[in-house]
Amino acid sequence: MITLIVFFGLLFAGLPIVGTILAGAIAFMATNDLAVLFESIPIQFYGALEINSLLAIPLFLLVGEIMNRAGLTQRLIAVAEVLVGGFRGGLAYANLFTNAMAASILGSAVAQIGVMSKVMIPAMERMGYKREFSGAVTVSAGLLGPIIPPSMLMIIYGVVAVQPIAPLFIAGIVPGLLIVAALALVIFLYGVLGPGLPAGRSEHRKGTLKVLFEGLVPAVIPLVVIAGIMMGVMTPTESGAVASILSLVLGFVYRELRIKDLGPILLGVAVNTATITGLIAAASVLSWVLAFQGVPDLVVEYMAGLTSSPFVFLLLVIGMMVLLGMFLESISVLIVVVPLLMPVVTQLGIDPIHFGVVCTVATVIGLVTPPVGPGLYIAMVQADLRMGPLFKATIPFLLAVMAAMVLIAAVPALSTWLPAVTAR
Repeated sequence: MITLIVFFGLLFAGLPIVGTILAGAIAFMATNDLAVLFESIPIQFYGALEINSLLAIPLFLLVGEIMNRAGLTQRLIAVAEVLVGGFRGGLAYANLFTNAMAASILGSAVAQIGVMSKVMIPAMERMGYKREFSGAVTVSAGLLGPIIPPSMLMIIYGVVAVQPIAPLFIAGIVPGLLIVAALALVIFLYGVLGPGLPAGRSEHRKGTLKVLFEGLVPAVIPLVVIAGIMMGVMTPTESGAVASILSLVLGFVYRELRIKDLGPILLGVAVNTATITGLIAAASVLSWVLAFQGVPDLVVEYMAGLTSSPFVFLLLVIGMMVLLGMFLESISVLIVVVPLLMPVVTQLGIDPIHFGVVCTVATVIGLVTPPVGPGLYIAMVQADLRMGPLFKATIPFLLAVMAAMVLIAAVPALSTWLPAVTAR
């Protein structure tokens, strides 16, 4: 109890999450007569970073930074408008499909919502869409970032759960497409049963092929990553390096990236990498301390007393992840909770790859749920909206994502079929 008081007290006081996790671990040691472990904290902290899989993190962060700086996302938007912009509500579908394509490149929901909010919300409003609806589509579609590969959260789950990264990447494809379909259905129903959507706008034939070519070339990057991994030609880390080189070359070819931009890009990657790896190291210390005291065994015993059904267990995990995601960011939730739950996953016979997909989808929902909801705040700033109207407009999309998430939890094959096929 004292550990929880220290943890949440420091968290709400504004201490960085790395310090909060370490303070919680130290408080647990102090209140359970484990002071003898203090001297081993630096060893555990350092040891958590001696994992080859962590090399993929800065590489995929670099891809996202370059894509943002080089304006490649703008070209994806142009492609989506050409393909679906002529339908009624076409710009809403274009927003969704651009997010789906960008998700496979950026890999971060927060970055994706930030980029798309700046471009799509004003554009949709000019075309007659309600500002709240525009923000809701953008925020909800931004959740695809950590699901469709390559995914930063999948890398982190693989590290903390000691699972191979490549099958996790592939496992996110079908669930990601399922969520895209669910969100598209909400847009369709909004136009049919709701207040209606503006008519689409047809693109001129002149220049269409150029737009398609320039926009679809960046889409080759995730295809190279996924194909390389599925064929066994590249590891996730190597695919991150290849994707970084391709995005860098495209940035210079399109003349939207300059040598002077590399400094800020690399600095941003370094800072974000340090933040993520610091979280992983701090969480490993906490997990080590809890395991030393036998807490995972207590969790297994408690969860086994609640249910012996894998599906019910996954529903409980989803509820816990969504609740924690309202206060903590997705990475923090994963690295703190997953090590504690893995023994239960093993005991219930749940496929760890399937569990990783469920956890990833569940944690990202917290990005758009009050009271924290960083995705909501980003869209609020970009669209000059209050949280109440924006969240109200987002609710139908969240319900669709949750329905898809329950289906994913109920049908493990949605996550495990494609990795099993590619492994043959």
